[in-house]
Amino acid sequence: MTRRILILGCTGSIGVQALDVIDACDDLILCGLACGSGVETMQTQAAARGGVPTSCVVGGGTVAHDVAFSALMDAARPDMVLNAIVGAAGLAPTLEALGRGVDVALANKESLVVGGDLVHATMARTGARLLPVDSEHSALFQLLDGVERTRVRRAILTASGGPFFGRSAADLASVTVADALRHPTWSMGAKITIDSATLMNKGLEVIEARHLFDLTDDEVEVIVHPQSLIHAMVRLDDGSVLTHCGPPDMRVPIGYALRHPAPPPDRAPIDLIGRELTFHAPDADTFKCLALARQAGETGGTAPAVLNGANEVAVAAFLDGRIGFMDIPALVAHALDTVPTEPADTPDGVMAADHDARAAVSAAMAVNA
Repeated sequence: MTRRILILGCTGSIGVQALDVIDACDDLILCGLACGSGVETMQTQAAARGGVPTSCVVGGGTVAHDVAFSALMDAARPDMVLNAIVGAAGLAPTLEALGRGVDVALANKESLVVGGDLVHATMARTGARLLPVDSEHSALFQLLDGVERTRVRRAILTASGGPFFGRSAADLASVTVADALRHPTWSMGAKITIDSATLMNKGLEVIEARHLFDLTDDEVEVIVHPQSLIHAMVRLDDGSVLTHCGPPDMRVPIGYALRHPAPPPDRAPIDLIGRELTFHAPDADTFKCLALARQAGETGGTAPAVLNGANEVAVAAFLDGRIGFMDIPALVAHALDTVPTEPADTPDGVMAADHDARAAVSAAMAVNA
């Protein structure tokens, strides 16, 4: 059975690798492309694959953008949408696709971080599925398949530790943008690479895992694994640990999501002979974003939206050279302390919290400029 795929964020790292997967699979058909930037690249991608419908305005969060996405959905007629948009702007397309009964392969973790309850309510109404693309959540999805829920004691997400693993807070005070973008194992976009360096990415993934697998905060564990070969583990009631081990190649989880329940395309197996696998506890005192994300997830409501919105502004400011690396967690903490938490029961309410968080961080930076 063939499956028609619409890619949102086609010019980014995930989008480009998804095209590789689709090109390698006879049962996957590219039916549409969308991007927020890199329009010429998108047009080249489309022309090389039969001139599929395209849009360059998806994910902006405005009425015009939402209308454009609806028009693209009508033209592309997808069976599945791969949402690889970066940031909270990805929530509206996720809700739109699921609301139409179209399955979503989710690389936009912010959809669940800022609007998890809305996503679940939409899925319950239409019966559409959400398939994780993040390597850790894809691994958990596979590990938990067929395991009785009562046997699960912990779901473990592994973190590479980023480029600053083992460094102290004093060491990090003077790191540069170039330093933070030198990820040791993964090739990713700038924003997610910085999130990996601060451990915010792992914090967002904790919230994502809670929504995907109906887990409490205590049931999600984070372990630093610098080699990035083990993507997730599951602790069972008999003391055993199920482990998912694979190469640090996003084409594998992308293929798993796009083809499920069929397997992804064949990849070269990893050779474990002579490989060292090490595991460490995260340094929560130095990398405070992980604890901030857990705090927001436990608070619930719009707190995760505040966390995410504040982080997006702070990371952008760091990439622009306007703040230091250690200012990122400080600004996120400021937003969580100052923006009230409200119920996250409407898209407008969630995006209002996102807006207020961004405003709080911008104001704090202006004061300290």
